[in-house]
Amino acid sequence: MIFTSEDIQTILAKNEFYEHLLDEMDVGIHVINEEGKTVIYNRKMMEIESMDSKDVLHKSLLEVFAFGENQSSTLIDALKYGKTRRNITQTYFNNRGKEITTINDTAPIIKNGKIKGAIEIVKDITKLKQNIQKTVLKHRGSKFIFDEIIGKSQAILSIIQEAKRASRTSSSVLLVGETGTGKEVFAQSIHNESVRAAKPFISQNCAAIPETLMESILFGTAKGAFTGSIDKPGLFEEANGGTLLLDEVNSLSPHLQAKLLRVIQERAVRRVGSMQEKEVNVRIIATINEDPVEAIANNRLRKDLYYRLSVVTLFLPALRERKDDIELLVHSFIQKYNTLFDMHVRGIDEDVKQFFLRHDWPGNVRELEHMVEGAMNLAEYEDELKLSHLPTRFYKLASQHYEKSDVPDTKTLLPPANAQPVKPLKKKIDDTEQAYIKQLLVENGGNVSKTAKMLGLSRQSLQYRLKKHGI
Repeated sequence: MIFTSEDIQTILAKNEFYEHLLDEMDVGIHVINEEGKTVIYNRKMMEIESMDSKDVLHKSLLEVFAFGENQSSTLIDALKYGKTRRNITQTYFNNRGKEITTINDTAPIIKNGKIKGAIEIVKDITKLKQNIQKTVLKHRGSKFIFDEIIGKSQAILSIIQEAKRASRTSSSVLLVGETGTGKEVFAQSIHNESVRAAKPFISQNCAAIPETLMESILFGTAKGAFTGSIDKPGLFEEANGGTLLLDEVNSLSPHLQAKLLRVIQERAVRRVGSMQEKEVNVRIIATINEDPVEAIANNRLRKDLYYRLSVVTLFLPALRERKDDIELLVHSFIQKYNTLFDMHVRGIDEDVKQFFLRHDWPGNVRELEHMVEGAMNLAEYEDELKLSHLPTRFYKLASQHYEKSDVPDTKTLLPPANAQPVKPLKKKIDDTEQAYIKQLLVENGGNVSKTAKMLGLSRQSLQYRLKKHGI
């Protein structure tokens, strides 16, 4: 058969029509050929599986997706055995390890009596499943699990693995990280992965609460302890059998830190105004948003309390240290606010992406989420977020960069051979500290005690820095 140019144009026009139609459907469409390779993969399917079409099309389905032990792909079953199945629930994993749960209608594609492929129509119930799980966890005081921590960078994956290992025991955990790095998310995930998951998870921010009030909140009160006081359990009693998260523990007064240390050591609590002690079985997870060694040096954290809390210490990376995760995080936040705002934003344009990758993110993941939420408030019918949608101060900052970029300066087209990029002061100090410690360790043959003495540090302080810098 010979096709004219008009025939070809007609075929292409029809293909574009069908592709547009598939992309507008509110169900996922996934079609594989007789070799098990994907040939059709619509937009809704991309949303359901958090995948890009280029990562799936023309690739073997079993190379892209993983299925649990004793489970198989309904699509592959349709291809191999000619099975037609309706309303089948299936749980599997994408190439980043994200769990997906769907309800599928699957059928073989048969031509001249031979199976030529298979088609699957998919409804997403991943969120429904997670919401049910969250509802159960919410009644216990927590809602986050490790599977919901978004990221593919080595920095975040290694911390997740350390946190999972820590969830096997009931040892105290100290989470060190800047504001907005997700310390409470990790604390709840550790609790929900542990044997204490069915018991209470109670969180208390230790900052900006008067000392006398904080004491009664933590340890409870006895009737008559002060005017109007009643018998009331504190957080230690309420969290008995479960986990107590003390956020910004360095904000507690020295007196309360001493009392907290005693409760942790004795595993018993005495209410304010009472002479009786009550045994408690509580796992402590504490957070701090500064270098613990500096907090100790500046008398914001008792050294003995630090030793008791830091049985397991997890250093959560700042967003600027895991910029490979920004696109995944943005996609997740866009999906979240699409649902809340009844919008259909698909992503961000290249200018916004480049700005996000350049930005230093002092507010970390929380700042990124707020920026995406703010941008979506300014978007109307666009399917991509642009620089003009960013909050005003960020839009101006990004615009200034592009204005400067658009006007090349002939004097600066070729930087000096010895030119170095300017680093933030904290990063420069950290790099210098790391290099100096490495140098002295080499000179001392790896002897930590000798190196600590030369640096004028305790062995514990040096070990903290070794872990912090990954030495």
